[in-house]
Amino acid sequence: MNNSGLVGLGGRQVLAAEILGGRQVGIRIDDETLSFFDLSSRELLRVRPNPLTGEEVRRLRGLRPAGPPPRPGVEPVRVQRRISTTGTITVCRQVVSLGRTYAGQTVTAHVSDSTITVDLDGQVRVIRRTTDVPVRNVKANKPHGAPYLV
Repeated sequence: MNNSGLVGLGGRQVLAAEILGGRQVGIRIDDETLSFFDLSSRELLRVRPNPLTGEEVRRLRGLRPAGPPPRPGVEPVRVQRRISTTGTITVCRQVVSLGRTYAGQTVTAHVSDSTITVDLDGQVRVIRRTTDVPVRNVKANKPHGAPYLV
């Protein structure tokens, strides 16, 4: 994978993700999806639709048997959100109220399968998740000039 996050597969360029740029990853090719995973831990990093036809997959060089499917990460996903003027953040389509006094601040939330944990001024707030939507945005409503990675 090059620094832009593009992978060359059978003469096609497939965008894996910019944050994976420059990192060696394994790619599992299924009928409908391409799964990008860490080579050492087999942790699932990204899943993208498979743009390749069956014939294009058969023409790829250096293919090996797939092995066990990569597993998703088990630790909570860290995300950053900027608290709105009404004192709320939205994580995985769930609105979490933190209070208007915190408006404009940037907080880090840890999202697991059942809870959202927010660290706010030394206090830890644990909120039960009411949605099962996966994390799509690591940083939403970021302030100007904030670094990309959490």
